[in-house]
Amino acid sequence: MRMSLTGPALRAPYQTPGPSHNPRQSMMRSQNTLLQSTTKPNYGRTPLNNSTRRGSIWGGGVNAPPPSSQTLKDTRPLRDRQYQTKMRQEILGYLQGAGFEISMASLANITGKDFRAIFDFLVLTLDPSHPLGQGARFEDEFVPALKALRYPFAHQIDNKWLAAPASMHSWPSLLGVLHWLVEMCKLRGDYLCSSHPTLQNPDDVPEEFDDLCDHRALAFDYFDQAYTVWLDLIDDFVEPNQYLEDRYARKNERVQTDLEEQTNRLNQIKAELHKLKSSAAPVSKLQNENGLLRADSEKFQKILQQYEGRKKKLIDTIAYEKAELATGATHLEQLKVEQARLTVVVEDQNLTPEEVVRMNTDHEMLSRNLEDLKQKIAETHKVVMTLEVNVTNRAEAAEEALDAYTNLLSSLGLFPPLPPPFEDVDLTLELNTAASNPQLLLSGADIRKVIKPTLSGVAESKRSERASLESERIKVDNELDQLTLECENVDEETCELEKRVVALGEQAEDLRDAAQREANVANGEATRLERDLAHARTAALANGMGVKSRLQALQFDHGEQMEKISRLKEETVRAIIKNSHDIAIFKEEVSQHLRELREFAESG
Repeated sequence: MRMSLTGPALRAPYQTPGPSHNPRQSMMRSQNTLLQSTTKPNYGRTPLNNSTRRGSIWGGGVNAPPPSSQTLKDTRPLRDRQYQTKMRQEILGYLQGAGFEISMASLANITGKDFRAIFDFLVLTLDPSHPLGQGARFEDEFVPALKALRYPFAHQIDNKWLAAPASMHSWPSLLGVLHWLVEMCKLRGDYLCSSHPTLQNPDDVPEEFDDLCDHRALAFDYFDQAYTVWLDLIDDFVEPNQYLEDRYARKNERVQTDLEEQTNRLNQIKAELHKLKSSAAPVSKLQNENGLLRADSEKFQKILQQYEGRKKKLIDTIAYEKAELATGATHLEQLKVEQARLTVVVEDQNLTPEEVVRMNTDHEMLSRNLEDLKQKIAETHKVVMTLEVNVTNRAEAAEEALDAYTNLLSSLGLFPPLPPPFEDVDLTLELNTAASNPQLLLSGADIRKVIKPTLSGVAESKRSERASLESERIKVDNELDQLTLECENVDEETCELEKRVVALGEQAEDLRDAAQREANVANGEATRLERDLAHARTAALANGMGVKSRLQALQFDHGEQMEKISRLKEETVRAIIKNSHDIAIFKEEVSQHLRELREFAESG
């Protein structure tokens, strides 16, 4: 584990000292003047965070600056027996727990050798890099080491006490020193085990972090590795750079993944927004649905009207039956009154026994006949009830069938008026279960003579329309295929014409380039001839008539060259005009052909 030379225990929980001007010193011992020992504070420095990192706690041995000029008084009750016992127990417990062999008797009557061994063990536990010399005098190292460890009462320590540390006047202060060192070691151990970010341990830095201490831990680890590489005379820090880049790449991996997910989600939302903007407005779809719902509402209103008419008929039937029941009850009361009257009359009559016997016999016979008639009436009543139940079930089945038939008419749009030639036919039917005449149970057109032939005719007409529509669709598909084929042919012809136009343009460019080159050559030749003519004139002035004849010849050649140039220019212009005219005619023909094709497609 990498640690600062001060030891982590001195950073927390105590307050960290202010910015120091003594940066961290190199521990490398070398003959190089830049890599001297830590005892020379001006060499081998490694500044960190603008040279504000605190250096070693021992500050180069005897060259460490004094802690303070202010005198502090030790307020601990060092001469109290109970407090001394408590300190000895704590010191003994820590040393035994740390693996240092010591007993309470040795600690109670300590020798100079044991005191130095305990002191060296505790100092090295606090600062493993503290330079304790093996051959140096203990008196020369004791107080400087305490000052380097920032012992607040080091100025009260006398080196003469080390000769007899167990004496009465020296042991309380020296025991207080050991107890303070033990407390500092405990604090250091707790701090190292706390995994606090200020430990600057790169292994404890999580994969994702935002704490400044974690950033500083990685930075210090990078500086440590880079400084080690630099001490090996290598100026290219490849491995430290790669490690730091990989570490921050792992830190940003989840953020990058979230960014990609958000980007994909944004793209999906943009695609949905584009789809919504490019599609038709939902209002038109809702208007169509509203129209369909209105049409369905009108049909349902018609059906409700039919049901209301049927309801009125049933109410009338129920009222008629109640009136019949009231009439039957009145007739029954009249018969009872007549029976009572006849009974009184019979009692008033004076009859013989034979007549009584005969009347009793007649009465019994009539009673038996009456019982038989009552039984037959009961059986007839049961049959009537059974028939009524069957009639009711059949009526409900007929009503359900009629409702299904009405719903089919509504779904097929066969309510009046029907399309020609059936505009005078009404396919609706109504069931009147209260009718006494069976022929009046079903009101409407005749099913066999009118409704079935009409439905067959409607079905046949729909099949004919479907067949005609299918034929029209096939015809339109054939026309579309022909138009598509013609369009492809026209496209191929257009491509060929475009290729011809491009070829003619290239030829015109070649002709223009050739004419330009010939014109340039002719201009060069004319310039040369003019130059020769000027020389010839000059020579003619000097040489006389011979030169004049040569001048005339040159003038003749110059005239021929100018005529040739003018002729080439005229030919080039005519060729360009001809090619431009051909191109214009070709474009006009292509435009005319495309217009004819568009008119043909629109008319078809």
